[in-house]
Amino acid sequence: MTNHQLKAEGDINLTEARTRWHGSLSSETSEILAKDSRIFLHQSLSTPCLDVLTGCEGVYIINHNGRKIFDFHGNNLHQVGHKNPYVIDAIKKQLDELSFSPRRYTNIKAINLANRLSALAPPDLNRVLFAPGGAEANSMALKLARIVTGKHKVLSMWGSFHGAGLDTISASGESGFRKNIGPLLPGVEHVPAVDTYRPLWENDSNQEALVRYIRYVFETEGDIGAFIAETIRNTDVQVPPISFWQQVRALCNEFGVLLILDEIPIWLGRTGKMFAFEHFGIVPDMVTIGKGLGGGIIPMAALITKDSYNVAIEHSIGHFTHEKSPVGSAAALAVLNFMEKENLLQQSQTKETYIYKRLAAMKERFPIIGDIRGIGLLWAIELVTDRNTKERAYAEAEYIMYQCLENGLSFKVSKGNVITLAPPLIITMKELEEALNILENAFTNQLHRNETK
Repeated sequence: MTNHQLKAEGDINLTEARTRWHGSLSSETSEILAKDSRIFLHQSLSTPCLDVLTGCEGVYIINHNGRKIFDFHGNNLHQVGHKNPYVIDAIKKQLDELSFSPRRYTNIKAINLANRLSALAPPDLNRVLFAPGGAEANSMALKLARIVTGKHKVLSMWGSFHGAGLDTISASGESGFRKNIGPLLPGVEHVPAVDTYRPLWENDSNQEALVRYIRYVFETEGDIGAFIAETIRNTDVQVPPISFWQQVRALCNEFGVLLILDEIPIWLGRTGKMFAFEHFGIVPDMVTIGKGLGGGIIPMAALITKDSYNVAIEHSIGHFTHEKSPVGSAAALAVLNFMEKENLLQQSQTKETYIYKRLAAMKERFPIIGDIRGIGLLWAIELVTDRNTKERAYAEAEYIMYQCLENGLSFKVSKGNVITLAPPLIITMKELEEALNILENAFTNQLHRNETK
């Protein structure tokens, strides 16, 4: 078993732990998984499948055998919970009225949603364009930046993800999407990513060296039109210091670079605020949102930008069939109404305190935990074999993941050793306690397993 096999939760991750997991599944489930494997193209991060789902509700996904599993992954679109009745009722009502709006027509639901998003954003961000997914929203932002600035070059971060289209993987920095693809979009420059646990430069916890690096690229290239980045890195939860984004905002102003913040998985209260950039006291030139916008039911994303950038009348920067989906807009409005009605932003902040206390206590108890970091209801637990060397604990992370799955908790493992926890915002304190108990028991079992070796 190679380290390469352990580093990704995808089709190269055919380890003994996965084999044991599949051996524990029912024969009927295994048969369905085999059918899936035969008909779908295989791809990393999606293949082979872990299990077969037949239902979902609230904080749970439900497998083929009727077992409920806490969903602390949810592809980051389950803020208001799975199969939210409030959202489903709004969708059903809209289907009875207007199910589709052809391009070059409009509808009241789409206009109301655009106005609502503009009202939620800072005053400068008051123009909206919808897209069927986050990659398309980022693609629109990159195209609009070229039109606005007249410059085609883009700066982004290594390790970032902005969508799986050819243009967006060019502006991203994840090797799994770029390797062996061939020529990518020209004019994209990369800088290192924020890493608060393993800073690239020694004694650079405030990312000052990274800010200087960005300045260097702006100065030497001279014709960078846009800097696209994730405000907070979602997959392994990198929360930059406040000063970082404030300095980057100032640099973009100084060099005439548009700041595009990709908040597709982290907006909508995931961090305790509607937009993550609110934590840093800045306003981007463009922000892209998605995932939870459609309530986990309808694919829906959006670009929000400035009125002064409404200069693309001679270009088609989106041109999507479902550009102003009345059903998607109805779902999104219901999501926003439900969040306001249930005060989910405040709940996210309250639950943040509880999660931090629980994870901090686990770090004290389990030497394998090198770092915990998070904000709102987005948390990461970095596993290491040695806290001094910070060597990544790949096999241990996989063991804990399958232990938790067996006991009813699902989450994503990033970078092979980072447990990422993103529960629905609607989770109750009792459910949160139960899920974290499953996680703590898995760490206990792993500790005992090490002691008996």
